[in-house]
Amino acid sequence: MDIIQVNELTKYYGKSRGIENLSFSVREGEIFGFIGPNGAGKSTTIRLLLSLIHPSSGQAAIFGKDVTRKGPEIRSQVGYLPSEVFYYDHMRVGELLHYSASFYPGDHKQRISYLADVMELEMNRKIRDLSYGNKKKVGIVQGLLHNPTLLFLDEPTSGLDPLMQRKFFDLVREENKKGVTIFFSSHFLGEVQRLCDRVGIIREGRMVEVSDIRTLQKNNYKKIRVLGKNESADFEMPGVSNLHQEGEWTQFFYSGDINQVLQRMSGFEIEDLSIEEPTLEEIFMHYYE
Repeated sequence: MDIIQVNELTKYYGKSRGIENLSFSVREGEIFGFIGPNGAGKSTTIRLLLSLIHPSSGQAAIFGKDVTRKGPEIRSQVGYLPSEVFYYDHMRVGELLHYSASFYPGDHKQRISYLADVMELEMNRKIRDLSYGNKKKVGIVQGLLHNPTLLFLDEPTSGLDPLMQRKFFDLVREENKKGVTIFFSSHFLGEVQRLCDRVGIIREGRMVEVSDIRTLQKNNYKKIRVLGKNESADFEMPGVSNLHQEGEWTQFFYSGDINQVLQRMSGFEIEDLSIEEPTLEEIFMHYYE
């Protein structure tokens, strides 16, 4: 069953492009990654789905309900962490969270206490005294405190230190195991690969690929840089692309069995070697130019 359905969704801000003819679906119970460079249209898409802004054309439905006509009804079952968080600076963390909980039926005190403990929030501190990372942690708790059925996360890890990122990912997996569907927007490919079941890639307002994560990983490539004394080192082989020299370094992209390229290197005298994931911008340049 699809919990989100998007059909030819388009948004223009005057003459400026937001998104164009976006179509995709998100299955109930999955973690769907939504990736693209800054300015690609990720936040615009989420705001349209939450009916915070209205489309220029096209349709979208959540829980089978039109997002424009049934926005308030849909939002009562949805959690949302925006990419930028802004709060009442004079309020304390605990006051803000309990105020947020008052918009939802039921008693959420125990839930807030649990989430605040996981995210290591100091409930008596004033919002104005918090770092950007701690404000982001408040946003995470705020988005989850009412036990939503669907969770939108827009660049959720920016501002979090590595240890807190790990705790956050554990929390997301825990919610997903309970049946929560998660829409995870990021420009970090590594995060999406570790966490998500499927991924949609957006570029310049258009969806360029929707794929399950295993297929994306299989088709992905590594960025390899080699510093060697042997000037005759030859890396022309199947799977190698964008091969060029940068001073004494040889750099290329490689897609395939990494053991094949390592075997080729064994015949050369190598001083240094790096193998890393390319940036999303490099992936777009490689696949879509």
